[in-house]
Amino acid sequence: MTAVVDYGVGNLFSLSGSLKAIGADSVITSDPEVLSRADRIILPGVGAFADAAERLRATGLVPLLCEQAESGKPMLGICLGMQLLFDKSFEYGEHEGLGLIPGEVRPLTESLPSGTKVPHMGWNSLSFPKESPLFRYVSEGESVYYVHSYYAVNCTPDTVAVSDYCGVSVTGAVQRGKVFGTQFHPEKSGRTGLAILKAFTEV
Repeated sequence: MTAVVDYGVGNLFSLSGSLKAIGADSVITSDPEVLSRADRIILPGVGAFADAAERLRATGLVPLLCEQAESGKPMLGICLGMQLLFDKSFEYGEHEGLGLIPGEVRPLTESLPSGTKVPHMGWNSLSFPKESPLFRYVSEGESVYYVHSYYAVNCTPDTVAVSDYCGVSVTGAVQRGKVFGTQFHPEKSGRTGLAILKAFTEV
């Protein structure tokens, strides 16, 4: 069973629908016992990093989530959920993340040419610098849907997918052990996204 963490920040309806479409047994929950019993965990997220981190900590679930991840239970962070996996974010200040994957989150505007449209929104193709079970059903060059203004940096050793945006290599996905993250939204990425979610449910 796949547990989707409900902490008041996330596109839960679309994600739940996508999991149902691939035949995955899933539940949306903030119950520690349900999360502990689950075979794998998805951490969604939309909005601002500081607000999401505060809401997540307010649930009291952070120690449990870190414990579950460190025990080897598969975990997938999506979009802002992926950013929360890192050490820190510099979105409107400096904010602490979960520290499950080394790296930090920085504004795209620091790297993009002046005048480039931000947020980065739309479909971009994937390249795979490293193999990952997350992409076992996906071929290089397939496209996924992004919408974000901040991206992960200093995480090259754990980067398993990238996309080019106006000359910037955007970290598309990361993996450290069985902790995964996608900056793009698989639940909004059509058949390619469903294939990625299916692969995660098989980890």
